[in-house]
This record gives sequence, C-alpha cells and structure tokens, in this order.
Amino acid sequence: MNYIDIFLESLSAEKGRSQKTLESYLSDLRHADENISGGLMNAKSIDIQTYLSNLPDKASSVARKASALRGFYKFLMLEKIITENPAANLEIPKRTRTLPKFLSVEEIELLISSAGDIKNSVRLRAMIELLYASGLRVSELCELPISAYLGNKLLIHGKGAKERMVPIHERARHTLEKWLSIRDDKESKYVFPSSGKDGHITRDGFFKILKKCAVLAGIDPHRVSPHVLRHSFASHLLAGGANLRIIQTMLGHEDISTTQIYTHVLPEKLRETVQNYHPLGHQKESDI
Repeated sequence: MNYIDIFLESLSAEKGRSQKTLESYLSDLRHADENISGGLMNAKSIDIQTYLSNLPDKASSVARKASALRGFYKFLMLEKIITENPAANLEIPKRTRTLPKFLSVEEIELLISSAGDIKNSVRLRAMIELLYASGLRVSELCELPISAYLGNKLLIHGKGAKERMVPIHERARHTLEKWLSIRDDKESKYVFPSSGKDGHITRDGFFKILKKCAVLAGIDPHRVSPHVLRHSFASHLLAGGANLRIIQTMLGHEDISTTQIYTHVLPEKLRETVQNYHPLGHQKESDI
C-alpha cells in the first residue's frame, strides 16, 4: 500500500493544500523513501536524522523536507498505521530569512504610469493597482473570479482554502471597474481572462509584462516582480502606522511571525514610533 499517496490525498481533501504544495511533498517524500535504508516505513529516528544531515541543500530546503517528514509520520500515527513516530524529535535547521524587497511609493507611481505605454494598458494598470492596493498573491490575482469582487472589497480564497476579506481603496476600485467595462470576454468567470488553456492570464505572462513595464519606468527590472508589489503593500502600510495584525489578515498569513519580518525593513520608522508613542518614550536619561 502506498502510504505517501494516501497522505497526500488526505492533505488535499481535508487540509485543502494546493497542487504545488502536494507536488513538493510528493517529491520530498519520494526522495527520502529512496535514500533512507529500508524506506520510510521502516525508518528509525537516527535514519531520518542522518538523511537530513547528509543533504547538500541549503537550510530552507532541508527544513521543508523535514516538515514533509514530520507531517507524514504524524498522519501515520493518527491513522494508527505506526505506533512510534520516528520524526517526533527531529532537529530541524533554522531557516535563514532574507528581508523582503520593496519599491518606494514614487517607484510604484512610475510603474503604474508606465503601464499606459503597453498593449492592454487598461488591464495591466488594473492588475498593478489591485496588487498594490490589496497585497494579493500573484496566483490569487491572476485567478481572481468575478464573484470575488464585492465593490469596495475582495473575497479571497487563499492557501488552505481559507477565506479572507480584503478592502480596496477608491482609486483601485475605479481602475478595476474601467477594465471590467471594456473587457472582451464577458462570459469568462475570471476578472483577467485569457484565451489560453487556463482561461486567465498566467503568472508568467503577468511577470513578463511587469518586467517590461519596469524598463519603461526606468526601474531595474530585477527589482520588480508581483511579490515585490505584495511586499511593498505590506511595508508601506506598516510605515503608515497600520496594525501588524491587520496586515497579517490582509496578506493571508497563518502565523503572525511571517508578517513580523516587515518590522525589520523599517527600523527607523519603528524607532520613531516607540519614541513618540511609548509612555516612557519622551523620558530623558537625566530623568531616570
């Protein structure tokens, strides 16, 4: 019996994991099964730890593989397929996080303006405005259904089939409605339809157009991507004084620790916040 496939079916049906996540788990678990003596079903704690220790990958990749193994054995324990969890005490290497890259407000404005010089400019401008106004993931933007648009907000079905409500400001709403009014394929269920097999503009398609837009705006294209616009959305909200929990909700982060990385991007702004608003922030050293 193939317990890896059964585990993945459970992740898909009960946890709502995306196809990309399932493919990553399948790849990681198969690799472990092939490289651990006796395979996953006969592995002991020392076998798994040795396997992870011998991986040449960077820390983040090893951590991902360890996470897949922990999830797999936890599932086997819950289903009473095994009686001892060999991954219970795994030592997982700490993931090194790089600080998110983001554009300035002025660069965002240049990017939006330059969209007017590109074919399908109304669609492109609507996509950039909406991405920067909402912080959507690029997949959520490209696959956005018409039914998700509720006037001044969007109903997003994010990772793990979790719903979140994301408000959008008047300017983004106006740009989006301008696009919807001229959009050719009125029968499509997608906000940004395409004649391709997916039925909507692809991530790669949007990525390439955005790079071209960056060149026209005089911005290094290596600094521009859909994810950078998402980072810019979060960073600019934080700089403006938005609550971190609110940003977490809008981005669809399951854990606040994922959102907290943005606090490292704006240390000076945060220092000023503490200085201005903490009850003891104005107290001088001579007063202590």
